[in-house]
Amino acid sequence: MARIGLLGGTFDPIHFGHLRMAEELAQSLQLDTVKFIPAATPPLKTPPQVSANHRSAMVKLGIAGNPCFALDERELTRGGPSYTVDTLRSLRSELNAHDSMVMFVGSDAFKQFNRWHQWQDIIQLCHIALVDRPNGSMPTVLNEELVAFLHRHYTENSLDLQSQTAGFITMQAITPLTISSTALREQIKQHQSARYLSPDNVLDYIDQHRLYQA
Repeated sequence: MARIGLLGGTFDPIHFGHLRMAEELAQSLQLDTVKFIPAATPPLKTPPQVSANHRSAMVKLGIAGNPCFALDERELTRGGPSYTVDTLRSLRSELNAHDSMVMFVGSDAFKQFNRWHQWQDIIQLCHIALVDRPNGSMPTVLNEELVAFLHRHYTENSLDLQSQTAGFITMQAITPLTISSTALREQIKQHQSARYLSPDNVLDYIDQHRLYQA
């Protein structure tokens, strides 16, 4: 049974916070692969500042050299709103029946998880690893619907995610790297050094294509 991690986002641009999260969760959850899935049009987020081609290219550069990481462009080629449930169904159709998927979800994003398209179907397609964000806290104030959902599916035993293909929610702590794409873009806009916030090859790409500059 293959164990696959899923990290979606705009990656506008990718940075060490994304990469370290994926590395730590791959280790702690014993994942075989982590797929980085850039969103085309995220329904609940501000539209990305640069094109899909640029963001995909930066992800490819950022994950280079790690055999556990893979770029998945299905949301970019599909177009339209990047609904997670559609992506999961597409992935599931390609996997073996006993393969498991674990989707990484930030604690901030989980607070509005019940606004996601067909959100109650998602847990039937994958597990969810709730990840504490830097300078944040795990969700403590949730509406009753999400509280009940969390209680139904929650486990503290990460081995449960290996014994089943989907259906569990676990909470995972990671190294708190206080890096964000928003702050990184602002550093570049202000012509300040962004070194050590993102891989050098990504920063070279940004400079070469003059991305995020005012």
